[in-house]
Amino acid sequence: MCTTCGCGQGETRFEGEEPGHEHNHEHVHADGTVHSHAHDHDHGPGSDGSRHEHGHGPHRRRLHLHFGLGPAKTSAPGLGQRRLVEIEQRVLAKNDGFAAENRRLFRERGILALNLVSSPGSGKTTLLVETIARLREILPIAVIEGDQQTSFDADRIRAAGVPALQVNTGKGCHLDAHMVGHAADRLGLAEGGLLLIENVGNLVCPSGFDLGEAHKVVILSVTEGEDKPLKYPDMFAASTLMLLNKADLLPHLRFDTGRCLEGARRVNPGIRVIQTSAVSGEGLEAWTAWILEERAKARG
Repeated sequence: MCTTCGCGQGETRFEGEEPGHEHNHEHVHADGTVHSHAHDHDHGPGSDGSRHEHGHGPHRRRLHLHFGLGPAKTSAPGLGQRRLVEIEQRVLAKNDGFAAENRRLFRERGILALNLVSSPGSGKTTLLVETIARLREILPIAVIEGDQQTSFDADRIRAAGVPALQVNTGKGCHLDAHMVGHAADRLGLAEGGLLLIENVGNLVCPSGFDLGEAHKVVILSVTEGEDKPLKYPDMFAASTLMLLNKADLLPHLRFDTGRCLEGARRVNPGIRVIQTSAVSGEGLEAWTAWILEERAKARG
């Protein structure tokens, strides 16, 4: 298990390659066991960063285990907070080296790379198909698709008329910079084009992994609830733009848009928000205009 994000190792597979092909994708592992137990009173943060809280009376008793209070903001079996910080720094430093090389390549070729992140089912792929329909006659587009298994999304993108490469991460819960660099080499990106990276559906781990992209774009569906920016703050803090997607469903939901935007701007005061719908077309003009503006900067 990866001590940085908990994902597995060794099952990454690129479309068109035989199973077992090595890509030297490195994760650091930890062994050991951990025992947790509840207390009858609030004793504050424990050595592992956990906290136990209780109210009073039979109907107010409350338990709250929090493993993200220490310096590492996480917990792993058999490892202290200092060791976790050291391991995370090593893993991310290796990834950042690959990301810097990707970024250099994208800048030299005037390519705008966007890292699209979200929960599963947020409507990323459908939104991508509609985006491609509006931009494919204006600029060259290529797509890297990340999923644990299947090539369903890459098939949909290719059917939309642009090249796509599927990266299956196996037990992995995110794309990393080495995977993206390898996929970009396979795709043969056109100069001055747009590279859309659809990350594995996950609002946690992709926030910490730089892929060499110009921007992270977080896509939040209104069906997921307005509390997600505060529940998963790292992703929203790392993103330049939030697409509040499936806006056509708002009349049918108890979704507090104001509360959602307030939460997003609490963790990232500079985040830009566009409400979008692949069904009604709402916000797609603003979204594609933003892409073209950023692409002009990349080419410049």
